[in-house]
Amino acid sequence: MGGELTVAIAVFLASAVLVMFCGAKLAVYGDALATLTGWGRLFVGSLLVALATSLPELSTNISAVQLDPPNPELAVGNVFGANMLNMFTLAAVALAFGGKRFLVQVAPEQGYLIVVAVVMTGAAILFGAIQWGANVGEVGISSIVLIVFFVLGMWWVYKNRPAADDGEEENDPGMTLRKAWAMFGLVSLGVVIAGFFLAWSTDEIADITGIASSTLGILLVSFVTTMPEASSTIAAARIGAMDLGVAGLFGSCAFNVTILFYADPFFREGVLGNSTEPAHFVAGGVAVGLMVAGFVLVMARHRIGSTVANVALALMATTYICLFYTSPIPPDATLSRMPFSACTKSLYTSFFSFFFFYSFSL
Repeated sequence: MGGELTVAIAVFLASAVLVMFCGAKLAVYGDALATLTGWGRLFVGSLLVALATSLPELSTNISAVQLDPPNPELAVGNVFGANMLNMFTLAAVALAFGGKRFLVQVAPEQGYLIVVAVVMTGAAILFGAIQWGANVGEVGISSIVLIVFFVLGMWWVYKNRPAADDGEEENDPGMTLRKAWAMFGLVSLGVVIAGFFLAWSTDEIADITGIASSTLGILLVSFVTTMPEASSTIAAARIGAMDLGVAGLFGSCAFNVTILFYADPFFREGVLGNSTEPAHFVAGGVAVGLMVAGFVLVMARHRIGSTVANVALALMATTYICLFYTSPIPPDATLSRMPFSACTKSLYTSFFSFFFFYSFSL
């Protein structure tokens, strides 16, 4: 058992490093595409960067429901956990880059995207609660409704996107449009490959240690599969492309929910969105609450003082941390004899600290 666990952890860590590296590069090539295509940072962030950084969730969830036996709890937990962690990332990065100084550089048109993310996450929670089992072929009607919401929402965001500012227009990306597309696609492929191995290694760790998959999906898989969003947001902030980073986070929240649609045909035991457990409702509810708080901060950024903004961002981050440290982990898990919950959560905290500082060095 010890050797199998060592291999699983090694694969997990290697995949995590690849995800971090590729996520940071996505911001660079995404910003180049925003300039070269004329689409602007908000739209490129909400669609292209968000889609690319959410590929680990997509790959992980499809792999999870194809396991033998299927692991739908891991897939659903990853969706809600990733959205919750995206909001922690927003708060942490905003605080690291000046709090209000970060927020005032975010376009008010981000509000349209945030509304889409809130509505979609709320709808997924509602569908999971009512257990809507009707389907068309291999796809649940609830999953189809979610993808329709996403398409209409992205069209709404595109129609209301801000015009490119002077800084964007004058920025020289230092590459051709063809190279920008090629490199963006290449690092996106790296994210997909890492996501596949993350799903395998996480399920192995869950099986060996005895941790409930729903808990692991929220705390562990969502943590690592959200690293591209965190890496790209930090990289975007470092080059002054705040709109790109913020749009990537909220766009990822919206796209993550549609993964229930994409993964549904691969799940042969019903509608994937109905595999919702109490822990998922908690994570989804917290994610919606944090997104609403983000909406208020973005829309009121010029009317609040620096202290209020910093306190609000700190509360957003603290909410996630408190939920993380109070989440239930079965006391009879294999490694809990150390005990597991304290040992593992300390490991996660150390790992996040390493990741955060590593991302700043890229």
